[in-house]
Amino acid sequence: MAQLAANRVVIEAVSPEVDGGRFPAKAAIGDAFVVEADIFSDGHDKIDAALLIRRSDEAAWREVPMAFVDNDRWRGVAVAEATGRYVYTLIAWRDLFASWRDEVSKKHAAGVPVALELKEGLELVGRTLRENDDIGDADRTALRSLLNKLETTLEDGERLATLLSHDAGELMKRIGIRADLSRYAKELELLVERKLAAFGAWYELMPRSMSNDPQRHGTFDDVIAKLPYVRDLGFDVLYFPPIHPIGRTHRKGKNNSLTPGPDDPGSPYAIGSEDGGHDAIHPELGTFDDFARLVEAARAHDLEVALDFAIQCSPDHPWIKEHPEWFDWRPDGTIKFAENPPKKYEDIVNVGFSRDALPALWYALRDIVLFWVDKGVKIFRVDNPHTKPMPFWEWMIRDVQDRHPDVIFLAEAFTRPKRMKRLAKIGFTQSYSYFTWRNTKWDLTAYLNELTTTECRHTMRPNFFVNTPDINPYYLQTSGRPGFRVRLMLAATLAGNYGIYSGFELCEAGPIPGKEEYLNSEKYEIKAWDWDRPEHIRPDIRLLNQLRKEHAALQSFANITFYNAWNDNILYYGKATPAKDSFLLFAVNLDPHNIQEAHFEVPLWEFGLPDEATIGAHDLVTDAPFEWHGKIQHMRLDPHDRPYAIWQLNPAGRTS
Repeated sequence: MAQLAANRVVIEAVSPEVDGGRFPAKAAIGDAFVVEADIFSDGHDKIDAALLIRRSDEAAWREVPMAFVDNDRWRGVAVAEATGRYVYTLIAWRDLFASWRDEVSKKHAAGVPVALELKEGLELVGRTLRENDDIGDADRTALRSLLNKLETTLEDGERLATLLSHDAGELMKRIGIRADLSRYAKELELLVERKLAAFGAWYELMPRSMSNDPQRHGTFDDVIAKLPYVRDLGFDVLYFPPIHPIGRTHRKGKNNSLTPGPDDPGSPYAIGSEDGGHDAIHPELGTFDDFARLVEAARAHDLEVALDFAIQCSPDHPWIKEHPEWFDWRPDGTIKFAENPPKKYEDIVNVGFSRDALPALWYALRDIVLFWVDKGVKIFRVDNPHTKPMPFWEWMIRDVQDRHPDVIFLAEAFTRPKRMKRLAKIGFTQSYSYFTWRNTKWDLTAYLNELTTTECRHTMRPNFFVNTPDINPYYLQTSGRPGFRVRLMLAATLAGNYGIYSGFELCEAGPIPGKEEYLNSEKYEIKAWDWDRPEHIRPDIRLLNQLRKEHAALQSFANITFYNAWNDNILYYGKATPAKDSFLLFAVNLDPHNIQEAHFEVPLWEFGLPDEATIGAHDLVTDAPFEWHGKIQHMRLDPHDRPYAIWQLNPAGRTS
């Protein structure tokens, strides 16, 4: 009974509270971590509340004030300052002094005598000094001074003015008695990761194609020579598909054929040969010393190397002989190769995660990740994680990040929505998404609203890849250069993380007819790219990556707002910082073939301006300042000239 009575203030509907506290919420260093809850009590007393947060390995809590929002909803904001795991909860209490001030103010305004109430106020101040042992020296001195002034003041009017003063209110808010101090029943978890977990631009390339000669296998030195190109485009992450030895059994030939020539390099996803497995390097790429030089050279170009963690094995992988119990075998004694009917992957086999493979395989796979972490790799794109047990990922990611909190895992899981969201909850830092197939205004708006306003926003960080070695979207196959610029613009400005696979900047889109796959795919042959191919879109990439680094509004994901543009072929949206000191508007012509025009609304109301106001703006594509006069304006977007627009609003330059 006593315990129940002690929690007189109700704290409920806490957000974020992922699956009832089963999983941690996520934030990145420097992010504002926002916690909200419904908080109320009986009667008319004033209440107050605070967010408590601490590192999980520390005992002391840091208290962050919460503020009333609306309809008994309260909000507190903490800034994540270091990576690691944190714990947070909420407290609330009846604020006796604030309640007293509210009551006395109303009585005094109504002409009701308050002499007795003044004595009660004086007693509250004195009681606070006597009973609160946690008052700091400065506040204790201020409280003694306040009490002395009240005790020596003879006039009720002056005493009332003192008790109702701003200074007295702020002092008592900080140190006043917390009656019926109530605490939320749960302590929830927060995972704080480095900035690159939430904001970064990825560039994927095949190292073996960096020789610029289809007859010569590329090396890590060739990749080093390519680093200035990648860095000049403004990318942060340089991502490689598997760099391990490639098996020969059932090796695939060009265009995924089953009849390879003697010089066909095979798919890099057929991992393992007599040269080693997941902890080895394909000999034609170079040595571990060469790889170490590449990692260091990338750092010198402000690039971080990411590797593919693909668990499947070639039939030649050393594990098959060393650990046959890790694999599935058919009744005739042959090993079962991978399938995703009607697709067949004769050059790879999958491991099994249960029966005799548990726990040895789990440890072996974790140790592969730790092996590459020791080689300087802190980012892993994980191939098809949804086809492996989720308990394995939850255990493995937690184990690795407990040792190395800066390791990032990207889930390449184009699967059902609930599966994708579960992978994010169990630990994956970033997630592939359905963005690749969202092309219409309705699709994009609905999907972005889902990602940024539902519970998944607390755990799932989408990485908007515009293409991959496996996916050549129909939109790109049919849209020409304008379509590539459109999809780039959308990915780079809608998402915190986005990526391109090399060839995208060259508008490469040659398909296998009727399929979302590349003809003459680089997965099965060495390519030599014409990096200066006419009509490339490198200037667009360079501009957008530069703007992402320069404008704080672009460095968040969930801060998107869709505004009115009266044309279903034009997507119009904005991003802003909480203080609105960085406020950008974006307009994109989704039709890559035709000019589209629309009237649209300039969101003057975001700055408290009337519909007829004037506001300063800057065209970030043409680098030209201008002014908008009035809320309704007009745009015209030509896909062959300028399929998108980016405007910066300048509230300091507004007039009304």
